[in-house]
Amino acid sequence: MSNFVDYVKIHCKSGHGGAGSSHLRREKYIPKGGPDGGDGGRGGHVIMKGNAHEWTLLPLRYTRHIKAERGQNGMKNQLTGAYGEDIYIEVPLGTIAKNEEGEIIAEILEDGQEIIIKHGGRGGKGNEHFKSATNQTPRFAQPGEDGEEGFVIFELKLLADVGLVGFPNAGKSTLLAAVSAAKPKIANYAFTTLAPNLGIVDYRNYKSFVMADIPGIIEGAAEGKGLGHRFLRHIERNSILLFMIPADSESHFQEFKILENELKEYNPELMDKDFLISVSKSDLLDDELKAEIAKEFPENRKPIFFSGVTQEGIMELKDAIWKRLHGEGQNL
Repeated sequence: MSNFVDYVKIHCKSGHGGAGSSHLRREKYIPKGGPDGGDGGRGGHVIMKGNAHEWTLLPLRYTRHIKAERGQNGMKNQLTGAYGEDIYIEVPLGTIAKNEEGEIIAEILEDGQEIIIKHGGRGGKGNEHFKSATNQTPRFAQPGEDGEEGFVIFELKLLADVGLVGFPNAGKSTLLAAVSAAKPKIANYAFTTLAPNLGIVDYRNYKSFVMADIPGIIEGAAEGKGLGHRFLRHIERNSILLFMIPADSESHFQEFKILENELKEYNPELMDKDFLISVSKSDLLDDELKAEIAKEFPENRKPIFFSGVTQEGIMELKDAIWKRLHGEGQNL
């Protein structure tokens, strides 16, 4: 079973507010002290909190219900009841929370960021608030408000600098393994990668960037074919996209257009992202074939040739990615 979990659904319930007190003051020598009931405490919130050390929703996989504590009732001497304890749900950066209608209610992008997803009920007012000239001893108080409850869907969208986009078996995992310490599963069949992998790529002068290997996209992915929508959402948060077309493809430019169209069908805004085109497995090509393939592409979209196995062209690819990410050339 994969350790990568990017979707969980949890029933969340915040705490009810405590009831106000209707106590009347009774002390020696003060026979009619009047109302002194305190307010009820607020119910506990359910709070979503960002944690930079988490990278998956795995800790929440088997959590079905989350319930915050109710607020305590008000007491005599105008003492307010204690607040219910808040419940914190720690999630990786890039997690969004949706309600049952599918509306986004929260989005975590920073470490330590906190967003209340279910508010605790307010505590009721004590009878001390209701005294007046005509009713000097109110024998009633306000009950606490109910907390909020409902299902919350947590979805993780990976935050990476570069997202690898390509058909299954295009060499995405081979590239990630070649340039980072990540150890994705590599095999010669489609959909070897079933969950996204992240790797930190070392660049010149101790610089680095994050690369995400996303399961392969096939024609019709935007309608849900293959692994469909489930992993297309991980592309949305990447700064730039690296389209990868294998050297043994029948039509390199046509394959790029299919990939581009799938992203456009899923979310037209993805086309606003900066992208690079590369041809993987270039150890299978000689210079003449490389020139033929390059001719298929327009002048402003020439591909970068590389091989993850022989390391040919890897440094040029890193330079091109760094330049797109930071708008600066090689710093040799």
